[in-house]
Amino acid sequence: MQQVLIVIHLLIVIALVAVILLQRSEQGALSGLGGGGGGGGLGGLMTGRGQANLLTRTTAILAAAFFATSLLLAIISGNSSAPKSVIDQAAPAAAGSAPAQPAGVLDQLKQLEGQPKPAQ
Repeated sequence: MQQVLIVIHLLIVIALVAVILLQRSEQGALSGLGGGGGGGGLGGLMTGRGQANLLTRTTAILAAAFFATSLLLAIISGNSSAPKSVIDQAAPAAAGSAPAQPAGVLDQLKQLEGQPKPAQ
């Protein structure tokens, strides 16, 4: 399921980049790239205003789809992980028993101080 959603997400990203690049620049810096800038490279298929409205709507739809797939991927990723905390992984120790293994470096040092030194 996650792989299918990742593929859909990538297709949406590619389409979103393409639609954004098709839009006409307001400053006119890239106006020479699309067949004079007015037609956007579509050969006069639509008027300038109609094309802008279509591209704006398409961008909004693709952006919403990108947002939705991003949220779904995050939710799926969070649900499929193993224990969420180190505390969840540790088995609860009995109230009166000493831990079988020292918990940290300081505990190990204290344990080593109490042991006799090996003969050298």
